[in-house]
Amino acid sequence: MSNWLFDAIRAAAPDPSTLFLETPRGDWSYADLFARSARLANALVAMGVAPGERVAVQVEKSAEALTLYLACVRAGAVYLPLNTGYTQTELDYFVGDAEPRVLVVDPAAEQALAPVAAKHRARLETLSADGGGSLLTAAAHASDRFEDVARGPDDLAAILYTSGTTGRSKGAMLSHDNLLSNALTLKDLWRFSREDRLIHALPIFHTHGLFVATNIVLAAGASMIFMPRFDAASVIAAMPRATVLMGVPTFYVRLLQQPGLTREATAGMRLFVSGSAPLLAETHRAFEERTGQKILERYGMTETNMITSNPYDGERVAGAVGFPLPGVSLRVADPESGAPLPDGEVGMIEVKGPNVFKGYWRMPEKTRAEFRPDGFFITGDLGRIDERGYVWIVGRGKDLVISGGYNIYPKEVELEIDQLPGVVESAVIGVPHPDFGEGVTAVVVPVQGHAVDESGVLAALEGRLARYKQPKRVMFVDELPRNTMGKVQKNVLRDRYADLYARPRAIGG
Repeated sequence: MSNWLFDAIRAAAPDPSTLFLETPRGDWSYADLFARSARLANALVAMGVAPGERVAVQVEKSAEALTLYLACVRAGAVYLPLNTGYTQTELDYFVGDAEPRVLVVDPAAEQALAPVAAKHRARLETLSADGGGSLLTAAAHASDRFEDVARGPDDLAAILYTSGTTGRSKGAMLSHDNLLSNALTLKDLWRFSREDRLIHALPIFHTHGLFVATNIVLAAGASMIFMPRFDAASVIAAMPRATVLMGVPTFYVRLLQQPGLTREATAGMRLFVSGSAPLLAETHRAFEERTGQKILERYGMTETNMITSNPYDGERVAGAVGFPLPGVSLRVADPESGAPLPDGEVGMIEVKGPNVFKGYWRMPEKTRAEFRPDGFFITGDLGRIDERGYVWIVGRGKDLVISGGYNIYPKEVELEIDQLPGVVESAVIGVPHPDFGEGVTAVVVPVQGHAVDESGVLAALEGRLARYKQPKRVMFVDELPRNTMGKVQKNVLRDRYADLYARPRAIGG
């Protein structure tokens, strides 16, 4: 049996001397990629990593970190990327739940995370953004040849954690074919070829930057300009030698703030893709006016990879997320009964296809609850299909907040706020934000007569939650609005604070 995902990557690779990526620290060819991933795979096996075991990784973005993902695939391991913003408390949960054989961290975090690794019996290794660390030291002495471990289409390639409404994150199990089928479909749909060069300015700890961007490039034998982080001026400077940019709405908002974003600067670019959060129609129109190019919006989830896309050829409708991908079935259903609804009606988006994950790690009951008997996955997103077949996302049934391209489930934040002295209860919502798409906003009911203020709440959350989950504003009310069943009416709160980030900030919040 072959290694399902890596065999396809190897088959798509161009001449070994062809550029794979360029970084501020130098360029890598495809030959470099294969040799370095072989050394890392050999090092992992020498550390005792067996097929199916997890390798958890919380490091800064680098070419070496990307290569570690491929090394895990080749070794038959399950790659577990972790957001660099996660705190030690959050890491303790992830490592305890996934039980990785190896935990790879930045050298600066080694001392702080050593107790976490020891507690859960994970081997601790380091990898720095500048190409240093114990893992690469071990790999330097390993062979640059590796016999790829046999893995089939249904074997796990990765686990990505996604927040849960109960406050506990769930590990979405993604197979070799979940990743490969989606990459091949998008390669064809978005017309990727070996001539393409992608500007890669996304993080590589979630689906968008790791699996969409990277896997499509590999499936096409294309190349990347690999940036450590997004910087609008640097992205514009790279455009003359690139063809594609993938980003989140925040990227495009910030690019529009640059005087260098012109038709001349983007003349060689053939495709701009946006995802991970809704793109405002105003941003869509402004970008087209400045560059003459229409941004292509798509829709996906951690559990499903990409689900829909606006057409490459044809009308890219601002606000719509396009059509279901080839091979993906999508329907809008009644949230309670699961009965399909006619086009035009709003209901729960449900999907089925080779892109849909295998379930939640060690959560069989949760997995069963999220799938219909006929195999359709219940996304939790509310939407409709218009008369032309375009899919529109109109809301999120689970109150998910998407801020700067990151998913935040309110319950996780509320649990932390509700533990604070002087707090009766809280409700966390997402409201429109000019830069982040949605701003995480906490509405807090204080204990009567107890001194609780915005700065105190924000200070208390430092170190308890990743920064992107922390509220940008904290508002105070005497009581939360509720319906007759006692459920907090978050829609009322969203309406009340809809213009919060457009208002002048009053002293005291």
